[in-house]
Amino acid sequence: MTPRSDITQLLHQMGEGDATAMDRLMPLVYDELRTIAQRYLRPGGATMTLDTTALVHEAYVRLVGQTSSDFEGRSHFLAVCSVIMRNLVVDFARKRKSAKRGGDAKRVTLDDHLLQVDSQAEEVLALDTALDRLEEYDPKLARVVECRYFAGLTEPETALALGISERSVRRYWTKAKALLRQFLNPENP
Repeated sequence: MTPRSDITQLLHQMGEGDATAMDRLMPLVYDELRTIAQRYLRPGGATMTLDTTALVHEAYVRLVGQTSSDFEGRSHFLAVCSVIMRNLVVDFARKRKSAKRGGDAKRVTLDDHLLQVDSQAEEVLALDTALDRLEEYDPKLARVVECRYFAGLTEPETALALGISERSVRRYWTKAKALLRQFLNPENP
């Protein structure tokens, strides 16, 4: 059996209620999940204080806690993991921004590192807002961005995960990138 077929088989076993399937699945997808986590943690080139490993592990905890685990295959599983990681990073960025506004009210000296993290938290929140706007505009476009950019899926994998043609993936990807640019830079149409 190839690793991809192992993954698919384990996902089906999870869907059938096998409680140990997730533990056997994680070593097979761990490196891919770390890659997805790295994409979320470096949207502007700077790293956040949130650790890649911690993000993968927190996503694992959320996956294990799901009552429904009916994944259609590897691509669908990675797309779901990507959405979970996005939500975790956005929650972290919101907490950072809240703390910056006095939510954790501790006196600290200014540090260039803290300024960099706060700046990136704002970038993450801006990207999240842009993705939310994109989803309101057309949910299919947002799903393609999550699969292609964050999950790192290829066009064929994205097409499989979303149940659309590769041609549609290319078309949606092009349109989504243009709209995101517009949403992120409204003064430069």
